[in-house]
Amino acid sequence: MIHHLAPNGRAGFVLANGSMSSNTDGEGEIRKAFIEADLVDYMVALPGQMFYTTQIPVCLWFLDRDKSRGTGTGRDTPERDRRGETLFIDARNFGHLIDRTHRALSEEELNNIAGTYHTWRSTLPEGANGRLPDSDVQPGNGGALAYEDIPGFFKSATLDEIHAHDYVLTPGRYVGLGDLDEDDEPFEEKMERLTAELDEQFEASAQLEQIIRNNLEMLGGV
Repeated sequence: MIHHLAPNGRAGFVLANGSMSSNTDGEGEIRKAFIEADLVDYMVALPGQMFYTTQIPVCLWFLDRDKSRGTGTGRDTPERDRRGETLFIDARNFGHLIDRTHRALSEEELNNIAGTYHTWRSTLPEGANGRLPDSDVQPGNGGALAYEDIPGFFKSATLDEIHAHDYVLTPGRYVGLGDLDEDDEPFEEKMERLTAELDEQFEASAQLEQIIRNNLEMLGGV
């Protein structure tokens, strides 16, 4: 696919998650060559159950032969110089079940993913700043003028950072953890509450076990 790209061409494709980190059969060297050539524009990690043929999670690769400014390349939108940078988007927690085994992304989630990338790559107005606004589904960029990393969701990483991770391209390695909900419950009270809940579950489990044994005896079992 890269061989057939024009000098300023782009390609996007779906691969198994192992492609982001595997070192078997020369995959690590191939991935390293992509990165050293600065071809990897952005990576998206998706949840599982997205396809009818497999339930495994997959990732999206987007490569670009020319990550410099878009002037003179024939591209329809202006772009900033992104050489030496790669955007990582962790969308593993996106999506909703449309039946018992298949998951789909909502239009809002798709807009969050695409919009984050377009904001990251765009030429920004001079002096533009400000944090990206939150969304009801997931933090996204919703037309913001300036890109900013949001922990747990997306991060713009340098080639040095990718090298430090041994050329692994798994977004989770770079985006980190999002903000955790603050827990104001005192430790002693939490332990007492959780212990009481566990006792109730043990009791319910014992009752259920006895019911099952009684039913088996009625059927002539043990």
